[in-house]
Order: sequence, then structure tokens, then C-alpha cells
Amino acid sequence: MVTVKLVGGAKKLFSSEELELEIDTITIDKLLDLILKIKPKNTPDLDTNNILIAINGADSSSMEGKKTLVKNSDLVSIIPIIHGGSNKKIGLKVGKKLIQIVEIKGSKKIGVSFLETLRKDFPKLKLQAISSKFILNSYHLKKILFISIKSEQENILLSNKLETDILLRFAATKQIGDAIMSVGIKPKNNFILIAIGNKTELEKLYRKLNPLIIEIFSKDHSSFLKKYFKITKKQLDSIYSKTPLEDLLIEKGAILLG
Repeated sequence: MVTVKLVGGAKKLFSSEELELEIDTITIDKLLDLILKIKPKNTPDLDTNNILIAINGADSSSMEGKKTLVKNSDLVSIIPIIHGGSNKKIGLKVGKKLIQIVEIKGSKKIGVSFLETLRKDFPKLKLQAISSKFILNSYHLKKILFISIKSEQENILLSNKLETDILLRFAATKQIGDAIMSVGIKPKNNFILIAIGNKTELEKLYRKLNPLIIEIFSKDHSSFLKKYFKITKKQLDSIYSKTPLEDLLIEKGAILLG
């Protein structure tokens, strides 16, 4: 028996928040196929490219992705990622958390104090800045954010703050000083600003920062990331996935959980 817990918008697929399926073992991709097959026709579609899947509370992307094996008595949680925006902003909803992501153009005037000033001006928001070079794309970003938010829910953050946990996972280290030095704000370098909070405050923040915002993820940092984290072609070829580099980067952030 496998229990499937439907979270957020996924609840609309069935009349129940949980499904009990008579299965001993199955891969995640086959499980999704089965769920889509038994889903009532008059309910919303499930976008399998924009969901997070956890097995017994652990993100499946830190295991074998959709090839991860689900076993008897496992609890599988399906969590849709609601997103929207333009090429200058990404908006996400993970569980009950609203998240806004923008990319800021680096300049001589923008340094470490920039983030602290923003935190003082917007005390109701949780803010973190990550060097653009350390975020490959929106898939990589969303998965790391999910891992951090899940860790907060389970009270197993790497630090006492969600913002710091996010920083550490993109840097793939438990040392805060090292993480700040590697992935933190540096003058003249573009960075991604992650803001978590209520809609009103997020909109105020966006209006304030709009003159500094540039098109998000406009540059490919894959070569830098492979070199920085010493990821070899052999490692990439060993990953049976359409997104091997993303999955390896996500794994590096996820294994810090232990």
C-alpha cells in the first residue's frame, strides 16, 4: 500500500486529500502515469513538470528524480508549484509561502550593505541574495527553495533562519562564512534576490527595485558551475535525466540535510 498525499492545488484532482493505492513498489514516473489514468475527467489537469514530489518528507530530486522507487508503506506528497511573472520576475507559491525572485544588475554602489538595508526597509519579508553565477535556471532555483522550506517545516534547518539555509544550499556548504564569500553579493556582480512574504510587501519591494532589475536568467552559467563544483562529464553522463547538471547541483544542496 502506497499513500499519496495531495497538497495545495493537487487536492482538486480527487475528492480526497489522500489516495491509498494497492502497490508494493513503483517508480515515481509510473506512479504519476497511474494517477493521471485514474483521475476523474472533470477535474483540472496535473502539470507534472511543475510539481515537487517528496517521499516520506524527502525531496525525490535528491534521490533519483522520477526514477526513484516508491515502496510499500511510503508516503508520497505531490506539491504543485504555482508560478507566473515575466522575464523580469518570477513568482512562486510553495505551500502557503509566496516567493518573488528578481535579478539585480551589479554595480560599484551595490555591496553587502544593500541586503541589510532592504531587510530594515522590509522587516515583514525574508530576503536572501545569491550570486547569479550560482543559480543555473528556474528549475534549480525552485528545487533548492523547496528543500529549504521543507527543512523549515520539519525543524531541521541548517541554521536558525530560512534565509541562511537557502544561502548554504546554493553554496553547498554548512559554513556560513564560506557561503557568504562564495555566493553572496559582490560589487559589479549580478545577483538573484529571493523574497518571501505577503503579496502587498512583495509588490512594494518590486516597485522599489524596478530600476535595478534586469532580465532574469539571461546568461548561461553552466560552465562556471561545473568548474566551481568540479563536476565532470563522467558524472553528468552517469545521471539518467534530462537535466543532469541541475540534478547534481540540487543533490549537493540536499545532502547537507544530514
